[in-house]
Amino acid sequence: MNDDTPPGGGPRTRDVVSTHSVFGAPCWVSLTSRDLEATQEFYSALLGWRWRGAKLGEHFRIALANGVPVAGIAAVAAMWQMAVAWTPYFAVPDADEAVARARERGGTAAVGPLSFPPGRAALLADRDGATFGIWQGELVSNWEVWRRAAPTFIRLHTRNAFDAAIFYGEILGWASEAPGCCEVQYEGGEVVLRSRGDVVARIDSGAVEAAPDPSVRPHWQIHFAVSDVAGCARAAEKHGGSVLSENDEEAILRDPDGAQFTVTSAPRR
Repeated sequence: MNDDTPPGGGPRTRDVVSTHSVFGAPCWVSLTSRDLEATQEFYSALLGWRWRGAKLGEHFRIALANGVPVAGIAAVAAMWQMAVAWTPYFAVPDADEAVARARERGGTAAVGPLSFPPGRAALLADRDGATFGIWQGELVSNWEVWRRAAPTFIRLHTRNAFDAAIFYGEILGWASEAPGCCEVQYEGGEVVLRSRGDVVARIDSGAVEAAPDPSVRPHWQIHFAVSDVAGCARAAEKHGGSVLSENDEEAILRDPDGAQFTVTSAPRR
């Protein structure tokens, strides 16, 4: 990812970290959209992002927050017949092996693995239909800086958190003996994923000991930290988006293209 981060691009850097040394953890987020210019205008107004191009082509842009690349946009939803959505990408040492493991465990491969120099990417869905990506290759330089500048965290809303943790753990090497792998713990009814001691993801299926809810549509939710939740909600409405729910600490929003995400008042680690 020293030139481009999948599938939306990333920074050029000196220090290169690869998925062979840091794996199983979220390493990027990307948004598929239909209208690149409209998407850029919306997120600039909402989150103050600036933009630069990506070597992947004219349909891709990189979002910058205070000069730090934080996310990618790929205006390929219509062209590739993909859903408009925010998607987290997880680092893996071998994309082909990760895809094979997912398929063996009841998951599906929607796209790839495809080559996106300097690496390879694939778009998958877990057994319950939640979409996620994998990336093999060079990571964003100063990976720890990216992780703190990017989403506050990601959360999987699913029907059975324990079952989901097993699925992802077997594909992504969580809680393995390999150096650099992620740690998994069960805390307060959630599965909590830590990388190098920091919480990087959570898996939630509702109340402890409650039966799986068949009405839940499993999905990964991306959370962005903002200084003014209410202000972001009003800006979303003003610029063609919508507010799905809102309280003092966070709001679940939908952009004009239909992609759902959360803004939160403070990082929750």
